[in-house]
Amino acid sequence: NSAAFDWIRLAATRFYAERTRRERPQVRATLDAAFAMISAVVGVVALTVILAGIKLQLSPALASLSVAAAVANALYDYHTALVRARFLDRTYGRLILTKNVLALALTVGGAWWFGSAKFALIGWCLSVAGALASASAALTDPGASPRRASGALMRDYARYGVPIITALVLYQLIPLANRMLTTSLYGFSETGQFSLAFDIGVRLVAAIGSTLDVLLFQIAVQFDETHGSDRARQQVAHNMTVVFAVVLPTCVGCWMVLPSFEALVVPADFRGPFAHYLGLLLPGLCAFALIQYAINPLFQIVKRTMPLIAAALVACAVDAGLILVLPRGNDASSLAIAQAAALIAGSTALLAIAAASRPVWPKLRDVLVTLVSTATMAGLLLPFRSMTPGLGTLSIEIAVGVGVVVAFVMIFDLAGLRQMALSRLRGGAARRRTPRPPEVAADSLSVPRARPPRS
Repeated sequence: NSAAFDWIRLAATRFYAERTRRERPQVRATLDAAFAMISAVVGVVALTVILAGIKLQLSPALASLSVAAAVANALYDYHTALVRARFLDRTYGRLILTKNVLALALTVGGAWWFGSAKFALIGWCLSVAGALASASAALTDPGASPRRASGALMRDYARYGVPIITALVLYQLIPLANRMLTTSLYGFSETGQFSLAFDIGVRLVAAIGSTLDVLLFQIAVQFDETHGSDRARQQVAHNMTVVFAVVLPTCVGCWMVLPSFEALVVPADFRGPFAHYLGLLLPGLCAFALIQYAINPLFQIVKRTMPLIAAALVACAVDAGLILVLPRGNDASSLAIAQAAALIAGSTALLAIAAASRPVWPKLRDVLVTLVSTATMAGLLLPFRSMTPGLGTLSIEIAVGVGVVVAFVMIFDLAGLRQMALSRLRGGAARRRTPRPPEVAADSLSVPRARPPRS
């Protein structure tokens, strides 16, 4: 999905908007045509492989359904990106809710009732179809007929999206290669320990980063449409501050609560190595989240994405070099260190490339406040690491950590978040006192506007 379809989703988030929908229907027509073309190519390749009799681990029927489920998932992601680009909050929520409810009923229910993976995949496809049908009116663009599709626009979108996906694939090759090397040097058991720590860590930072990205980057794109590129670049700088202010204390906090988290969540056979490897990997995971959700937008907002590949290649080279020079011990610690250092090198290279184009940077004050708040949180949480791990300790650690960060946000108005939160609270109270007219209750741009950075 990443290699085949994600560039279309990324193009939708950058080039499609409510104003574009009204004034340039060829944009949606081109995006739809690109998705249809890629789907056809994927279908033809899959059919050719199956008819050629190439031996697969899956049966022909299961392989076909797997491809169909992958295309359905990509179609769902594409349409949610279209909805996000128009800030249709209610429609977006309805899509998420409908798909999840249907997936639970049809995918899980089908697998349980029929005891077959085939019916589970069919249920997944049906859940996507049902979700899209529930929002069909909002997802239909008048005038976006196939004949309006533009080959020139499609090439522009590919030039924008494909480098982002290529860089992501290169970053993903680093842990994949390190896992293979771990298996070769230390066996499958050590690979499992290494992989579990990385998989949980990367899912954690990706969940946090993508949640922020759903909102923040679209605001920057909207400002680019309505206020021009300078205002959009200011918004990207503000977004970087928000992402940094969330991701850094989250990653540091994860290390602080590792003993209790491991005791509660990790299977007994994996305890010990899990905390060890995740502790080594966390700096790199933090850097990776900043690459994807804070630094990449500097290039995305100006539609200049080729440098992302160069930074990813730097990361790959650093990983390979460190694997060769770092001494090896009885476990894969050197590989974890190499992987983390590679991602830090990639983020550093990307920042250096960005500096050459003189972007708008986050305010130094906000960066320093984030660093001080994170250090304060770490200092207060450090004694809790010596307590007996468990739910009680974890609850106290989370309360203290969140409390410290929120206190710094409210005292110093970090990234304007205090002002934004108070505005939202005042607006919510006013809406509760005053009934909204019908036209205001519809989907609207109900997204908090970040104030621009002060010069």
